[in-house]
Amino acid sequence: MVRRVAVIGAGPSGLACIKSCLDEGLEPTCFESSDDMGGLWKFKEVSEPNRASIYRSLTINISKEMMCYSDFPIPADYPNYMHHSKILKYFRLYAEHFKLLQRIRFQTSVKSVRQSPDFSLSGQWELVTENRDGEEERHVFDAVMVCSGHYTYPHIPLHDFPGIESFEGKYFHSWDYKGPEDLAGKRIVVIGIGNSGGDIAVESSRVAEEVYISTRRGAWVIRQVSDNGLPVDMKYNTRFVHILFQIMPMRFLNWFGEKKLNFMYDHTMYALKPKHRLFSQIPVINDDLPLRILAGSVVVKPNVREVRGSTLVFEDDTEVEKVDVIVFATGYSYDFPFLPASIKKKSGHRIGLYKHVFPPSLEHPTLAVVGFIHALGAIMAQAEMQSRWVTRVFKGLKKLPSPEVMIKAVENDTKDIDKNYICSKQSPLQVDFVSYMDDIAGEIGVRPSLLWLFFSDYPLFKKVLWGPVSSYQYRIMGPGKWSGARQAIFTQFDRMFQPLKTRPVDDSNKTSLAARVFKLSLVSVAGASAAYYLHKHPPAMFNNLISMVTPQKI
Repeated sequence: MVRRVAVIGAGPSGLACIKSCLDEGLEPTCFESSDDMGGLWKFKEVSEPNRASIYRSLTINISKEMMCYSDFPIPADYPNYMHHSKILKYFRLYAEHFKLLQRIRFQTSVKSVRQSPDFSLSGQWELVTENRDGEEERHVFDAVMVCSGHYTYPHIPLHDFPGIESFEGKYFHSWDYKGPEDLAGKRIVVIGIGNSGGDIAVESSRVAEEVYISTRRGAWVIRQVSDNGLPVDMKYNTRFVHILFQIMPMRFLNWFGEKKLNFMYDHTMYALKPKHRLFSQIPVINDDLPLRILAGSVVVKPNVREVRGSTLVFEDDTEVEKVDVIVFATGYSYDFPFLPASIKKKSGHRIGLYKHVFPPSLEHPTLAVVGFIHALGAIMAQAEMQSRWVTRVFKGLKKLPSPEVMIKAVENDTKDIDKNYICSKQSPLQVDFVSYMDDIAGEIGVRPSLLWLFFSDYPLFKKVLWGPVSSYQYRIMGPGKWSGARQAIFTQFDRMFQPLKTRPVDDSNKTSLAARVFKLSLVSVAGASAAYYLHKHPPAMFNNLISMVTPQKI
């Protein structure tokens, strides 16, 4: 019987695990190697080995209502896109409210996790930890939750850049970047156009002499500020949009999404157009990058072919001379050095975990990896959902399939990921946010049933269908139901508007008739497209919709 649980890491995933353990009556002990909680979001002026690192100006690109834990809304007066200091403050509020801090042992590193000698009978684990004085301690736990993240080991592929040893300037990984102060007046090349690469290029371009951003594939760039000034995720990350993705051809969705992005700024004209389609990879979220390109402050270049001293030669035979700094925004390597090799077996580029959580071949399901996933959505919500499922499995309230079934599921998931997304060793973890959340919620019995809500609470049904898929939706029903979930859903836009109410303005202008007709037309077109696809693909369509609207057994 599981009672004592070790939680490795006190970042956003670790905090969710501690809370879920307490909710299920388990006794968690969290080991955190640093001197504070927050993980990635704990800023330090100097990057520390084997720990995640962020830069001084970092602001999250997910809006507050879409990133908070499901039973603890972020304060209404917090900005919608929060600076890392605000995020850490929210974590402190969460930890203090649910009394999580007393469960954390700071400055304690986990050196090894091994099965106990009688694992086949007990399912227990032996942990060796080391405190700040270098003293080791041995522990026995009934179960383990690994929450050490995947932004810990910076990846610099020097072998891909012939001549890098001749470079006369300075180069470093984005993991080491803290701010633009040391880049003033320099000629800089940023390699990689992910979110970090885009942020560093934009920020450094305000002080540098010249900034170039080199990309192998290109990228789709979306704005945080969407139509009418709404946060883009609250505008488009809805169940209605998700249903459209289930019933409409992906080719059409890619075309429509790319057309909308190019309406704002033509990705071909800006030299950004990637080799992949829009929904094959998580896009870059950056409102400033197109403006800096338009202003000539950032110049987009193809992949670097060769380094010749202080000159970089690109694949289109162009050169940039007198380069002072190269910033490698080239992602991270993934590893859990404290775990047995048998648990880290690969499936494609990723570690083969059942639903990205459980090693499928363990005799007892008493070890889980939480937060080791990547989607266009907040890790806080996903890790919390995973932890709620894991603790119920630990308690025996939910059974996993047989190892054979889980191994087959892992293989199928890997095939689906490779088919639907651009995957590499540095980005093997991508899933669809709503589909994955609903999948794990279904395991727990907390996925909202649209059919049940339609008949039992029609106002809430409308909010759940048309509104953003915020984490509160998974506290409406089932285990862990929260009495405040309905109110949180109805007031989420009030909290979004709150920090914007900085002076009185006249809001008497109502939505025009033309605008309402346009919206109605848009819905009609979507309905017609859905009907056409239903006519062409009835079985798959019905299977998808039935799984969404059917009440679940709890």
